[in-house]
Amino acid sequence: MQDILVTKRDGRQEKLDLEKIHRVVIWAAHGLQNVSVSQVELKAHIQFYDGIKTADIHETLIKSAADLISEDAPDYQYLSARLAIFHLRKRAFDSFEPPHLLTHVAKMVDAGRYDKHLIEDYSEAEFNQLNEYIDHGRDMNFSYVAVKQLEGKYLVQNRVTHEIYESPQILYMLVSACLFANYPRDTRLEYVRRFYDACSLFKLSLPTPIMAGVRTPTRQFSSCVLIESGDSLDSINATASAIVKYVSQRAGIGINAGRIRALGSPIRGGEAFHTGCIPFYKYFQTAVKSCSQGGVRGGAATLFYPLWHLEVESLLVLKNNRGVEENRVRHLDYGVQLNKLMYTRLIKGGDITLFSPHEVPGLYDAFFADQEEFERLYVQYEQDASIRKRTIKAVELFGILASERASTGRIYIQNVDHCNTHSPFDPKVAPVKQSNLCLEIALPTKPMNDVNDPEGEIALCTLSAFNLGALENLDELENLADLIVRALDSLLDYQDYPIEAARTASMNRRTLGVGVTNFAYYLAKNGVRYSDGSANGLVHKTFEAIQYYLLKASNQLAKEQGPCKLFKETNYAKGILPTDTYKRDVDEFCDEPLHYFWETLREDIREFGLRNSTLTALMPCETSSQITNSTNGIEPPRGYVSVKASKDGVMKQVVPEYAELKDDYELLWQIPTNEGYLQLVGIMQKFVDQSISANTNYDPTKFPGDKVPMKQLLKDLLTAYKYGVKTLYYHNTRDGATDQHEDMSGCESGACKL
Repeated sequence: MQDILVTKRDGRQEKLDLEKIHRVVIWAAHGLQNVSVSQVELKAHIQFYDGIKTADIHETLIKSAADLISEDAPDYQYLSARLAIFHLRKRAFDSFEPPHLLTHVAKMVDAGRYDKHLIEDYSEAEFNQLNEYIDHGRDMNFSYVAVKQLEGKYLVQNRVTHEIYESPQILYMLVSACLFANYPRDTRLEYVRRFYDACSLFKLSLPTPIMAGVRTPTRQFSSCVLIESGDSLDSINATASAIVKYVSQRAGIGINAGRIRALGSPIRGGEAFHTGCIPFYKYFQTAVKSCSQGGVRGGAATLFYPLWHLEVESLLVLKNNRGVEENRVRHLDYGVQLNKLMYTRLIKGGDITLFSPHEVPGLYDAFFADQEEFERLYVQYEQDASIRKRTIKAVELFGILASERASTGRIYIQNVDHCNTHSPFDPKVAPVKQSNLCLEIALPTKPMNDVNDPEGEIALCTLSAFNLGALENLDELENLADLIVRALDSLLDYQDYPIEAARTASMNRRTLGVGVTNFAYYLAKNGVRYSDGSANGLVHKTFEAIQYYLLKASNQLAKEQGPCKLFKETNYAKGILPTDTYKRDVDEFCDEPLHYFWETLREDIREFGLRNSTLTALMPCETSSQITNSTNGIEPPRGYVSVKASKDGVMKQVVPEYAELKDDYELLWQIPTNEGYLQLVGIMQKFVDQSISANTNYDPTKFPGDKVPMKQLLKDLLTAYKYGVKTLYYHNTRDGATDQHEDMSGCESGACKL
């Protein structure tokens, strides 16, 4: 081994110094439990060879330590992470010690990698203060999977040469500085420091577009974009153009295509007949897949249509593997829109009548804006012999829906009546007609006739999440809510808008979506479970606190800066709060009272308004949960060690406090049915003003013949509806693979995940 030569980063060669390697691994292992320095070194030595680059030695050590991560030795995830941070800083700075913040920022601005406003807005004295405050030691708190995600998606870099230009703490500090740059000089450094602490100590979790984009010249940070298509060719073209613009800027897309008329409809007085939905869905698919989002992730979208659309039987099967390319559009996901009338027809054994939206005037708009009017028109059109229609047994149509949802996992559900009756928006003037890629955004949209249409409305939502596992008590949420509302609201003014319909909507409504992550750990450390009702009271108290403090923060911001321009289009303006409109069936399994001063808040909102039309949305948090070493969003983990697939390979992540809380975690496939989980989602939805990325999960081995009965699938859809759940995301089926493996098929772009 002593004769092996190594190649330094500057090209010089010298003898391999095993003692130097030993010192680095000992440093990385300091304070960790059940890790062996010699085991890491032994595993790495096997792969050394003459002429090996020092960078490759580092990577070999990192990989060797990462391979040892297990339930019995979870701290290898920190040993490998520290080695990875050591390597990362060497690559970024040619030194383990980071440079002075101002020196670094000036260099990056000159290189065009950072936004020049950082130098223009902050003085040298302010940079000195921030440099004193930044705590580079917090880099050592990351797990291995977090460092790899930072390297792969978040840190500013050259994605062609793989050069990295910053470290994680610099990322956090500069994001904070950007978001509070417009605050008065006498207060802004305090906000920057507080926000930096909240993010770098993992109290708050930021989404991919903010982490990757804020501080760079690219100023588009909304995670989710909702685009509604009209029925005209001009509107369809404008929709496709908007999709391309936003996919290229890292956003996840929701497309509402429910207005598009059905196959065979007459055009120009019968001069031609319409080709139907499928060719236009293919057109949207091409737009979505046209951009790779700068190497951060691929484009992805979910397209929405109503269950009563005349072509629905063809649309429901667009994603399955049967059929040919001409009648399939497999690279989109789909959201099927339902309401009480559809479910009632199912329960009563009735029929569902299918129409082409343009042939039944007023029906499509009433579907969202007025449920009584929808039912009146629907029955009227059913009885009108002059209108083209088709009738199908409700149980048969729901059977196709449930079957396709089960076989693809990616046919989603939107209960449009819940989205509008339990909404921040007055459905008469601002109906919610769609959701987004991950099914948690519920915002008003309007079709565009061209990309410059001033009457169009593209809805954007800017996301973040509270890390529930990092909270010592619910009172902490008051400070965190104040910080995140101020930061995200500031972002709305800071970012660019490639389409005017998006700028107008954002300025008018100022919509935010703050969610949660690490929910499974939160339950485990509080000794309660998903399945048995023991968590119901805690979840009620927690989500009440979240919504209360976020509303309070937005109300305070409205006092300082004024309410959003279209506050009058919200139910809040009428004094209606989420606690007034929730589905009362929730009370049957949760009798927890309200604990906060809602009546005082109601009067404050009436008097001063809200800066933001929406404040909550519960997203999957797949990527950001890895940064904060959290369990995903509100989901139970599949195993104590999850294997995360990424473009960098397979990485292991261990649930928080595994050794102490192993017996308190309830793993996904240990949960007997969806009932307890759906109860918790119903409790959350009582307070959440937008929607929730909620999944249904099935283990076929728990059913006769290892087959999940259709009756069970339909029962769960009805249960979710009964509890007021607005949307359902994935249908997960256990496939017999080891529980350690995490299903990474979801939200494949990560586009609107945190």
